[in-house]
Amino acid sequence: MMRTLFFEQRPSLVNTPNRPFAYLCLALSMALVGSYVALSKPLAAVLPVFLLAWMRFGIGGMAMLHWLKKPADEPPLTAQTKRLLFLESFLGNFLFTICMIYGVSLTDAVSAGVTLAAIPAAVALMGWAFLRERVAPRTWLAVVCAVAGIALFSLSKSEHSTHAGQAVAAKNTQNLAWLGQLLLVGAVVCEAAYTVIGKKLTGSLGPKRITALINLWGFVLTTPFGLYLALGFDFGAVGWGTWALLLFYAMAACMWTVWLWMTGLKVVPAAQGGVFSVLLPVSAALVGVLVLGESLTDMQLLAFAIALASVLMATLPSRVSLRVGQGDRPR
Repeated sequence: MMRTLFFEQRPSLVNTPNRPFAYLCLALSMALVGSYVALSKPLAAVLPVFLLAWMRFGIGGMAMLHWLKKPADEPPLTAQTKRLLFLESFLGNFLFTICMIYGVSLTDAVSAGVTLAAIPAAVALMGWAFLRERVAPRTWLAVVCAVAGIALFSLSKSEHSTHAGQAVAAKNTQNLAWLGQLLLVGAVVCEAAYTVIGKKLTGSLGPKRITALINLWGFVLTTPFGLYLALGFDFGAVGWGTWALLLFYAMAACMWTVWLWMTGLKVVPAAQGGVFSVLLPVSAALVGVLVLGESLTDMQLLAFAIALASVLMATLPSRVSLRVGQGDRPR
């Protein structure tokens, strides 16, 4: 009986979650991403980025070995599905990481935050262009609020002025700022493609199977870099606290967040799902306040209010949907 509260029993490949549960999955996914992003700063200080990525995919893969098995009612993978699985991992995991890391290193945190605020709009546009989704006016308004909220939060962070000097310390970095900005735009496109391709994949594969397969591709793509870096790395110098944090990071980044995201996307349009990305900076900031002892400014609180308003606009049922749910035809 409890299962029927969250999943609609339909004759499909996997049980389809109802809308409220799908919204909850999307919200939890982005909140969890923000949490592990905030808590993973010590990992980046100890482990090289691509070694960290390789170990993350390896740990996640071992935890999801049983998810790789093809379900009995799943059709054989078509050539198109195989291509989409590769692109999902290549764009959403591998290329996004490269564009994000090097984009920030060539610009600054403010530029990164403002540019990445465009993700909800990019998702909506790509969903309209490639999935032929009809984006309702209220969803567009929610997208605008989401972009405004994230951008305002990025501009209001008081510590940016301190970090910016560190981010552009490399020689001749300012001369390459245009390249950094281009890479950040690439990160936005990659993240939007991750949502749109994921939406497409949920039509033929279950969330667990998608999660396991794209993680496997992530492991394959990062293995050459991971092995090269591992040969010269002193693993004995890594403390137990770091290993525990790595385990949480791997499980959250590779398994929990992806499964939650794919579960929600199964019934939620891509444009609507993209709005939930506003919860990433919100949860990251809350972890910073509650765990790391940071503080929030009045401007950041306003930014959060705008961001959360965008989620409400995107998810509250409209009058039309209420009439349909009650048996009336939309006029």
